[in-house]
Amino acid sequence: MAERWELERQYHKGVFVITPYKPVYVTAGRYSDNPNKQPISENPAYSESTPVNYNNYEAKFQFSLKTKIIYGMFHDHADLWVAYTQKAHWQIYNTELSRPFRELNYEPEVIMNFPVRFSLFGLTCRMAGVSFNHQSNGRELPLSRSWNRLIGYAGFEKNNFQMTLRGWYRLPDEDDENPLVADYVGRGEGVFVYNVKRHQFSLVATSGLRPKYPGRGSVQFNWVFPVINNFRMQVQVSDGYGETLVDYNHKQFTAGISAALIDW
Repeated sequence: MAERWELERQYHKGVFVITPYKPVYVTAGRYSDNPNKQPISENPAYSESTPVNYNNYEAKFQFSLKTKIIYGMFHDHADLWVAYTQKAHWQIYNTELSRPFRELNYEPEVIMNFPVRFSLFGLTCRMAGVSFNHQSNGRELPLSRSWNRLIGYAGFEKNNFQMTLRGWYRLPDEDDENPLVADYVGRGEGVFVYNVKRHQFSLVATSGLRPKYPGRGSVQFNWVFPVINNFRMQVQVSDGYGETLVDYNHKQFTAGISAALIDW
């Protein structure tokens, strides 16, 4: 965590240097037990009228990067970063539909990160901060989806274990394409990472944080393991809502195996 976020002087790289943010991977085969063939929204103008014959199998890939743009703000107590994450779901095996991209999600973010160091429940908090996050799929009616969030977070670690907790407030949207997105996808997230030798195990869980909607949110398990030299692969299994924005209110179980380029 200290190296990834340049929390100590020995790790400082300066500004406008591209560094990893979230995991980067390429999945040739991802299976869904319940493909979203007819996306709907609580806003009737954003509901698909006819189903599309999507396959259970598709390709999925994600890339994510960040760069520091201002160093040492507030008397050397904070850094300002910008980040960008993009995720794609490609129906590469669907010859009937000419192999379309089913969904693309774009996620720019502005992050104010504060390096800290204090103990809490046996863990060391190494950073905390706030961010503005926009996520959208760039599509037209009726499949357009987007939301804006203000996010607060804190990152903890101990030996080979890391934990990042995030909670967010969804900013109001006058023309709301997905009114209940926070109720389905969640209002908070925990990322739990454990490294052992050259293996990494991670769990990403979201929750709506409201007893009114039990069973919503999602959970994703990832195992990154070495294959040969520096080539690694990843097994990813997930269950719940919101794997993509167009699937925000659609529940499914997915599993896939990827080439892992960057982990947590």
